[in-house]
Amino acid sequence: MANTEDHFRNVISHAKEYGYVVQSSEIYDGLSAVYDYAQNGAELKRNIREYWWQAMVQLHENIVGIDAAIFMHPTTWKASGHVDAFNDPLIDNKDSKKRYRADVLIEDHVAKIEAKVEKEVAKAARRFGEAFDREQFVSTNPRVLGYLEESQRILRRMARSLEKEDLADVKALIEELGITCPVSGSRNWTEVKQFNLMFGTRLGATAESSMELYLRPETAQGIFVNFLNVQKSGRMKIPFGIAQVGKAFRNEIVARQFIFRMREFEQMEMQFFIRPGEQKKWYEYWKEARMKWHLSLGMGAGQYRFHDHEKLAHYADAAADIEFRFPFGFKELEGIHSRTDFDLSNHEKYSGKKLQYFDPDLNEHYVPYVVETSIGLDRMFLAVFSHALQEETLEDGSTRTVLRIPAVLAPVKAAILPLVKKDGLPELAHEIFSELKWEFNVQYDEKDAVGRRYRRQDAAGTPFCITVDHQSLEDRTVTLRSRDSMEQQRVPIADLTASIHREVAPKQWLRKMETL
Repeated sequence: MANTEDHFRNVISHAKEYGYVVQSSEIYDGLSAVYDYAQNGAELKRNIREYWWQAMVQLHENIVGIDAAIFMHPTTWKASGHVDAFNDPLIDNKDSKKRYRADVLIEDHVAKIEAKVEKEVAKAARRFGEAFDREQFVSTNPRVLGYLEESQRILRRMARSLEKEDLADVKALIEELGITCPVSGSRNWTEVKQFNLMFGTRLGATAESSMELYLRPETAQGIFVNFLNVQKSGRMKIPFGIAQVGKAFRNEIVARQFIFRMREFEQMEMQFFIRPGEQKKWYEYWKEARMKWHLSLGMGAGQYRFHDHEKLAHYADAAADIEFRFPFGFKELEGIHSRTDFDLSNHEKYSGKKLQYFDPDLNEHYVPYVVETSIGLDRMFLAVFSHALQEETLEDGSTRTVLRIPAVLAPVKAAILPLVKKDGLPELAHEIFSELKWEFNVQYDEKDAVGRRYRRQDAAGTPFCITVDHQSLEDRTVTLRSRDSMEQQRVPIADLTASIHREVAPKQWLRKMETL
């Protein structure tokens, strides 16, 4: 546990030191749970966004993208259920005066039980060595089975209580589990209460004439209210999808864990419109397709797992999360939801406008059903960054910090390094920079010894270093060094673009989905 906590602290400090993520308004002591993306962070975020967009929109002839406004008519949120049902169960500790999400307290307790499972697995793996079969051990070891049964029992009870809005039983569960306040260590809890997460604001020139609005808590409703506009103008035939990337806002009382849970965040969502009755088929299709997208980045299948929801949202008939192994345990990264026809039917009801599709094959009108994929861009950023940050012991006993961001997502693809700052080497290095900048985001770096520059670029996540030396002046070749393997090869300057392109082009990475 201590190691994962240390790693998470290193992630936060490394993100600041290397220009990825900083506290918002830091010179004024910051704003809780609000962060800014610095120069490298903005690039990484943009690359993740584009990698998602290419996979979701560009590679599908029946999916298009939109960009809906953050401000929406307030009735939108009544129709969507957010005004009445977008709540978190909160509980206060009377001694520390701190407020917590009741469900998160229970989930953190379950995470401690799951940590015991991992501890047993690690012990067994050391004992049995290469002969160790994790799956068989987990499914047969009595102690592990007991831990797993206990965690499932707790989660099922919590889900039932929240679904029935039995907040008294949620509190009773917290008390029965002996959950203590992380600050005071006491079990002196208040009753559990519901808290609406939407930010309110006003639109208008004067207080008397202004309209009460909400900052959108999700991007999906912008897609639903534009369903007919897109379908008719794009002459779309069901099944088809509408994708969107955009900001959303939630008044998280218990925002925490760095950029994992923030008050202002970005979502990448796609709503896939289908015939009623076909939701199970498409739900399974998108579960598989989205997992393949994650696996294409090469972070390892063991970093992901599916978690089927015990408690379904008011609009869903099936829901699953793709969970990622963050430094603080497996947590939700992406959701796949079968939303039925809830959203379009409700917007029909509240707007008085028909939101139906005429199916020429069936010769009938109907309100389409929807399967949604929704991933937090900031959480995806944290997943990539936290997994990439590694401390590595080299053959000579020295260590290096390396940020193994998948090359397709790396903010800077290559750094051009003149061996010395004289003899015409900087001029040739700048010539290479001027050529490569048309294809990639590249960087020129001449400060310090070349070995120190290698280490600095490793820690910043740059996949390649191009070293210009005196031989380069003679035969126009350079040393191309790989971040991950540290291997160096001599490459003609004329071949640099093709060499880098082979490793960083989205096409090479997205094609992996076809073989997974």
